[in-house]
Amino acid sequence: MVEPAVWQEVDDYWNGFLLDDDPALDAALAANVAAGLPPIGVSAAQGKLLHLLARSIGASRILEVGTLGGYSTIWLARALRPDGQLISCEIDPHHAEVAAANVARAGLASAVDIRVGPAIDTLASLEGPFDLAFIDADKASNTEYFQHALRMSRPGGMIIVDNVVRGGAVVDAAVTDANVMGVRRLAAALAEEKRVEATVVQTVGAKDYDGFVLAVVR
Repeated sequence: MVEPAVWQEVDDYWNGFLLDDDPALDAALAANVAAGLPPIGVSAAQGKLLHLLARSIGASRILEVGTLGGYSTIWLARALRPDGQLISCEIDPHHAEVAAANVARAGLASAVDIRVGPAIDTLASLEGPFDLAFIDADKASNTEYFQHALRMSRPGGMIIVDNVVRGGAVVDAAVTDANVMGVRRLAAALAEEKRVEATVVQTVGAKDYDGFVLAVVR
């Protein structure tokens, strides 16, 4: 059995070939650590994947639920078409302040609008259409976030929900914490949702063992 440490080594190996040096992203990571933000953001490889998915559909308008320190925000905003916009929802004012500084340092302040407050309230106030939505906030509310994202998505748009495997806990009946239960509620909702085609991709790497939902709006 491959040890988890190898997952990080493999990420580092491929990143060495496929990712360029990026002072803005490096500075964002350093600023997040200095500000005491939890290390729960996407990895570099996952950020690049988000960027490529957004580019692949020519995204002009992106919705992000869960800004944290803006690392994924930068990856996504760089994929926007000219004059595009990314709206990001963040409940923690400190996180939002750090993210805004990181986004500005990356030269993306004019393209990114960080809305501070409970995401469920922010989402209820927004209108679409969005080309892509990335949901990476409290997992207990995944289903509600997904429903709002779907309401505002254009046909052919993408919705990505991160952290839906949770190290395999999603299939462990003994685990009943709010995050896992939120993922299970999302799974049940997706099974009944006829407006999307969806799959789950399990991942290993710098962020250990997890996975994400990828849904395309019919």
